[in-house]
Amino acid sequence: MERHRVVVLALDGVIPFELGIPSRIFGSARDGAGEPLYEVVTCTLDGRPVRTAADFAIAADRDASALASADTVVIPAPARFEALIPDGAPAAPLAEALALVRPGARLVSICVASYVLAAAGLLDGLAATTHWQHAEHFQRTFPEIRVDPDVLFVQDGRVYTSAGAAAGVDLCLHLVRADHGSALANRVARACVVPPWRDGGQAQYVERPVPEPAAASTGPTRAWALRHLDRPLTLAELAGHAGLSVRTFSRRFRDEAGTSPGAWLIRQRVEAARQLLETSDLTVDQIARRTGFGTGASLRQHLHAVLGVSPSSYRRAFRGGVLAGS
Repeated sequence: MERHRVVVLALDGVIPFELGIPSRIFGSARDGAGEPLYEVVTCTLDGRPVRTAADFAIAADRDASALASADTVVIPAPARFEALIPDGAPAAPLAEALALVRPGARLVSICVASYVLAAAGLLDGLAATTHWQHAEHFQRTFPEIRVDPDVLFVQDGRVYTSAGAAAGVDLCLHLVRADHGSALANRVARACVVPPWRDGGQAQYVERPVPEPAAASTGPTRAWALRHLDRPLTLAELAGHAGLSVRTFSRRFRDEAGTSPGAWLIRQRVEAARQLLETSDLTVDQIARRTGFGTGASLRQHLHAVLGVSPSSYRRAFRGGVLAGS
């Protein structure tokens, strides 16, 4: 089987952490025989070394012509992205490089590399995100983009944008999951010692006053809820478990998890249902009961809202471990 080719474009001033994410995540994805499922290569605009945001430079063996053969293009964050898009448009070498990308290839930005895609007009009319510290500026600069500052990543068609730094890990794991299923994505996550997915969005990382040391965390209650997803958990029950009033619990939950208790519960139930659809022979109704949706109709509604597919379509696509058509 021909491997999916991921080309990483290292721009001047690239942040080393973000640069290493695609190779680490995609490079850890292997089939049952131990063969790599992705080919990850790194290029620069002219094939010459580029400075990083740290105290060293990096050298790549390829220039921007590598982009023409990419199935997925990843642009890690450059520390000084403004220099790459003078007057709000990509500098000529960067514009020429982006023009080489095939129309069907996926485009992925990590953190403020979203500015590069936006300046090239590749996000016009689409939903996107970026690091929360730059979200307001990003929206003002590119008003034609629907900016969501609260999420870890956004997919709109073939274009994927992630929030700051480690959200690039979340996005690359999402792409592995979309290509090859949750079981493989989970193995990659375990190999890299990172969570397969993170609860909530980047709202939980926005700077806020430090809570009082005596303030109770909702973490134990979230862990308890995960063990009882088959039950119809109410907000009052969750708050009672945490020993808090409903109002205080709801506020603290959102501060810690970046989303409401109800939205968090639905997401956890959907993830549990995905696992069972991929790995078990249970019927849709049985899975619905085990994951707390109650009925197959409710599971179908929520799975379609989150993933855009029915349970049967999802099972057909992922049951063999590989997304249909990939």
